[in-house]
Amino acid sequence: MALKDKKKKREPESLLDRILARIQITPAKKKRRKDKDAKPIRFSLLYFILASLIIIMLQHLLISEEYKEISYSEFKKNAETGNIKKLVIRPKSIEGLIIQAKDGKKDVLFKCLRVEDPDLVKLLDDKDIDYSGKIESNILATVLSWVLPLIFIIVIWGVLMKKVMGPQGGMLSLGKNKAKIYAESEMNVKFKDVAGIDEAKAELEEVVEFLKTPNKFLKLGAKIPKGVLLVGAPGTGKTLLAKAVAGESGVPFFSLSGSDFVEMFVGLGAARVRDLFHQAKNNAPCIIFIDELDALGKARGINPAASHDEREQTLNQLLVEMDGFESNTGVILMSATNRPELLDPALLRPGRFDRQVVVDRPDLKGRESILKVHAKEVKLSKDIDLSEIAAQTPGFVGADLANLVNEAALLAARRGKTAVDINDFNEAIDRIIAGLEKRSRLMSKKE
Repeated sequence: MALKDKKKKREPESLLDRILARIQITPAKKKRRKDKDAKPIRFSLLYFILASLIIIMLQHLLISEEYKEISYSEFKKNAETGNIKKLVIRPKSIEGLIIQAKDGKKDVLFKCLRVEDPDLVKLLDDKDIDYSGKIESNILATVLSWVLPLIFIIVIWGVLMKKVMGPQGGMLSLGKNKAKIYAESEMNVKFKDVAGIDEAKAELEEVVEFLKTPNKFLKLGAKIPKGVLLVGAPGTGKTLLAKAVAGESGVPFFSLSGSDFVEMFVGLGAARVRDLFHQAKNNAPCIIFIDELDALGKARGINPAASHDEREQTLNQLLVEMDGFESNTGVILMSATNRPELLDPALLRPGRFDRQVVVDRPDLKGRESILKVHAKEVKLSKDIDLSEIAAQTPGFVGADLANLVNEAALLAARRGKTAVDINDFNEAIDRIIAGLEKRSRLMSKKE
């Protein structure tokens, strides 16, 4: 019995208590849960509005007294006999109390539809019936007429804001930079993965020393270069070199393209440059890598009709930011381009891009080294000589050689071989240089 009494005491006493208990509104001290893994239930304004509407509707349905529906003729008959005590005349209905004390029953509340009757008031006065007029006031309809549009507006606003914000901030994050940030542990590329460009690699190994042991240079009064520009043909490994520098030095790597700064909205490119350098300074030491710099750093004044366009404002902001940060901050800007002749002279002066590293096409030994790197994971036949393949591919860059190895492996797999042989490489070279074989265009002996 005692246990049942305790359970009864714990039950909410009213409808409001039940709703509040349902949405978990408790004092601040009771909000702490023993189970740390349980997710806290957040109280929302929408829940409060819904609970209020439910309370109003239940109050309107349950608390309101029940009326007996009668016809107008029955009402008038009771009025003529003086059997009506109180009367409330509304715009569309008539409500009152029928006296039934003579029958030993309780008085009955009645309700009937109002009919236009000019003699009604005179009848009520003659029978001395207490009557009054009342304007209908539907609280529920009034509340719903205000609350429902408000809820609709809030829902629409929430949907629109979700669309505007988007998964990455949407319109409100247009001024944020679009750089992909790689942490130290995510950069698995090392200098051993870069082959065939030993001179450029040697230049960039010194940049790694700048980032690892800056005091070695600062003691002698030397200034660490702010920017390194990688110049070379497409596919020579400029981006791979930049990733190798970040991987060897063990610092964060910000990677983005020159076209990521330029937008149709004026001023957004400059805002992204500011945000990029601000973020880089907070994560120093680090490397900023801008690929395809010519999309951003094209020389000003080439197009006089659009001399003040968005791209030039972005370039001006980049020049200011490169002058603004000190050489000992630990932030090194690396960029790559295959069209250095288009770059603005102010961008190439010492103090901004202090070093220009030419990433040239690999020579014979370089191509052989690159083939060895890309052929590590490919099962080759024993009779393959990579130096012979390197001799057959003059002018090929690193990307071409990687594609060559992959094409040879695909051809071998297509023919059901267990290893890639020299014939597959020869056919792959022909496919890359001359294209697909056109067997339908073979000429007959007669032709």
